Amino acid sequence: MHVIVESIFEHAGGHDALRRFIDAFYGSVLADPVLQPLFGAGHPEHVDHLTAFDSESFGGPDDFTRSMGGFAHLIDVHRGLRITEAQRQRFVELYMAAADTTGLPDDRPFREALRSHVEFGSHVAQQNSHAESDDQLHPLREVPLWQWPDVTESSRADR
Repeated sequence: MHVIVESIFEHAGGHDALRRFIDAFYGSVLADPVLQPLFGAGHPEHVDHLTAFDSESFGGPDDFTRSMGGFAHLIDVHRGLRITEAQRQRFVELYMAAADTTGLPDDRPFREALRSHVEFGSHVAQQNSHAESDDQLHPLREVPLWQWPDVTESSRADR
């Protein structure tokens, strides 16, 4: 029996749902005293870039890689930021809070995928932000395709 499982992108509600989520998240980041120093006054294209990155990572269209500079762009924008552990943790906290406030699905498999994605990505960004040479960068060089956590289909069906 072949079971087709929807992508995380589809389960989240597609591009429009992720755009609302990232827009709310980005607004909270810009207003947060711990994170605001990393983001300054903000950049209008940041919401579109992060939406495209998350969409692609969650199994949606590859717009980030094709037309927004791809992973090399992410490495460049994080270099030299020197992200602290407190800033990384606050980023994760606000990301997950935005999922609640914008009504993204709250089933356990989705939230586990969302949290593992932001935890991993924030660690990569933090490492790259401290790299003084290419050898010190995290080895990841492309948008990772995020998968559902290792749960049984029956537990996912209980959503």
